[in-house]
Amino acid sequence: MATIYGFIERITYSDEESGFVVAKLQEKGKRGLTTIVGKMLGINPGESLKLTGQWVQDKRFGEQFQVDHYEITVPATVRGIEKYLGSGLIKGIGPIMAERIVRKFGLETLNIIEKTPEKLSEVEGIGPKRIEMITHAWEEQKEIKGIMIFLQGHGVSAAYSAKIYKQYGSRSIEIVRENPYRLARDIHGIGFLTADRIAQNMGIDPNSLIRAKAGIVYVLNGLSEDGHVYYPEKELIEKAGEILKVNREIIERALDELSQEKEIFIEDLVGDSPDRAVYLAPFYLAEKGIAQKLKMIKESPSIIRAIQPEKAIDWVEKKLDIKLADKQKEAILLAASSKVLIITGGPGTGKTTIITAILKIFQQLRLKILLAAPTGRAAKRMSEATQEEARTIHRLLEYSPQKGRFRKDHNDPLEADGVIIDEASMIDTLLMYHLLKAIPPYAHLILVGDVDQLPSVGPGNVLKDIIDSGTFTVVRLTEIFRQAQESMIVVNAHRVNQGLFPILKRDEKKELKDFYFIEEEEPEKIQNKILSLCSERIPRYFGFHPVRDIQVITPMHKGILGVSHLNLELQKRLNPESRNITHGGRVFRWGDKVMQIVNNYDKEIFNGDIGWISEIDQEAGEVVIDFDGRLLLYNASELDEIVLAYAISVHKSQGSEYPAVILPISTQHYVLLQRNLLYTAITRAKRLVVLIGTKKALAIAIKNNKPQLRYTRLSERLRT
Repeated sequence: MATIYGFIERITYSDEESGFVVAKLQEKGKRGLTTIVGKMLGINPGESLKLTGQWVQDKRFGEQFQVDHYEITVPATVRGIEKYLGSGLIKGIGPIMAERIVRKFGLETLNIIEKTPEKLSEVEGIGPKRIEMITHAWEEQKEIKGIMIFLQGHGVSAAYSAKIYKQYGSRSIEIVRENPYRLARDIHGIGFLTADRIAQNMGIDPNSLIRAKAGIVYVLNGLSEDGHVYYPEKELIEKAGEILKVNREIIERALDELSQEKEIFIEDLVGDSPDRAVYLAPFYLAEKGIAQKLKMIKESPSIIRAIQPEKAIDWVEKKLDIKLADKQKEAILLAASSKVLIITGGPGTGKTTIITAILKIFQQLRLKILLAAPTGRAAKRMSEATQEEARTIHRLLEYSPQKGRFRKDHNDPLEADGVIIDEASMIDTLLMYHLLKAIPPYAHLILVGDVDQLPSVGPGNVLKDIIDSGTFTVVRLTEIFRQAQESMIVVNAHRVNQGLFPILKRDEKKELKDFYFIEEEEPEKIQNKILSLCSERIPRYFGFHPVRDIQVITPMHKGILGVSHLNLELQKRLNPESRNITHGGRVFRWGDKVMQIVNNYDKEIFNGDIGWISEIDQEAGEVVIDFDGRLLLYNASELDEIVLAYAISVHKSQGSEYPAVILPISTQHYVLLQRNLLYTAITRAKRLVVLIGTKKALAIAIKNNKPQLRYTRLSERLRT
């Protein structure tokens, strides 16, 4: 074992899931940079570290220092101070300002900020306002210094210390001492494994019930991220046992305690199964609540007077200057007679026309109708199609960040005679529960979506479960309209959904204009073709903007064709030389396409929303992101909420449409090759689809019509 000291010059790689980091360290008294590797998630350029570990020789990368333990120390060199101040930890000081301050005050810099901050006015660009900002931020840093010192010994970085302070304030140390496992629940980026390491360092018994309970909640939360609303008890005990490495008896006792504390709910499974369903409390209450609310809406009397079918259809056809198909007429008339109506169908089957027609008829009856969709982009499309206001469900329900809940609920319901929701397949269990709580019982609810797409990113399979229950009126649209038949995107999407191979070549007279397949087996060659298509070929032949119009959608997160790697390569190719800001080993550049990956209710921006970096203030360590015309400011501590979005996963693409979609489809993706995943990706494109890969991978995906199982009991609850 050896000990070295130095400051972080730069972070070259950071895996947020595992915490593994590769960084360059400027060692004390050494000219070149030292490569350090190990679990050090959250460290920032400029932080001074004391590192304990061992020297290793990597075959590819040469000599490296493998870190077993690290502590953050006060920077002791001019360069270290500059890097530390410029890392974004002190609001008001970015890399450029840090360089100016350190050039002026040298090793005295930290003392000046601490004791005589008014002297900062001697530095160009620093006025009274910025001094006040820096002083406030420095005081906050001082306040969290005690927390940092306390947590450093447990492997928690300065960046996470700041988050812990932001969450708990002056009670941080007290709360962490009392129950370090709260960190996994409350702090974005700190998982159970990190909290567990802190707990072990603090001497908490590995066989303690507090640890077992936290482990069970962690496992259930992880399973909910895979879409499960509950999990069978026997399998849950096995999974928890693998992570906790404790006796089954301890896990069973922890389950009992969690159940008594109403943290979880346990129900017997119906039928012959001797197993039980284990729910986290919010999902249990939401699933039961959805069933109760849907039944109540269905059974409550309607306030819509009876309409004359033929007259209503004639009127709306004239009003919209269209000729409706029989299924469309059926859906429109059922909207007036059914309290809960589900309309499902693929692209080109006329769902949008039905929404517009229903809206016009209801408005003619002087009814108040609200339109909403799960995402901002889907709501915007709904507005454009109907020429009426459509909002996201979150905005419709008026989320209050101060209260931490939606303002609209059963106590303060929506003022509506009817609510029409588009892209309903994207709504997860929790959001559907909040929506139904706010719909008055007399109102009509119309859910429109494509049940054959991937289910929601969040837990549950709500639209499918409602349809499968057989207790609500459902209209299935299967006819593709003539205009849509001209699009091979629409034709091939339906072929894939029916288990048929897409048409990849037409006769010589009719060339394919919007659907292409490029055969390529090697992942490296597929990657190179993607880069070439985005940067040159598609913009040249079709006139699409390489960043704004073209979206790469991939089934994988890891590997050469995964989201992370493709984003780095596409950023290099499409946006190589611009002003940038570095955060945790990731470089964000002016003009980058980025995606929000957590719901931020303060900003009213949600998981999956895509924007573009429109400003970078390196001095203040801040960026401004343009989300469809809304300009939002992100400071350094919020940058872990965004990721590059040149390439995104199929799940994250739901609810959005793009002029052009490129989809790599390789046997590397074997586990993820599913029909509904391929179908969803194809249906995201408006004017161009390019598949790159092998026909074998395509055939595997089309044949695999067994979507990943999601444990949910909503369908049963609706039937009983």
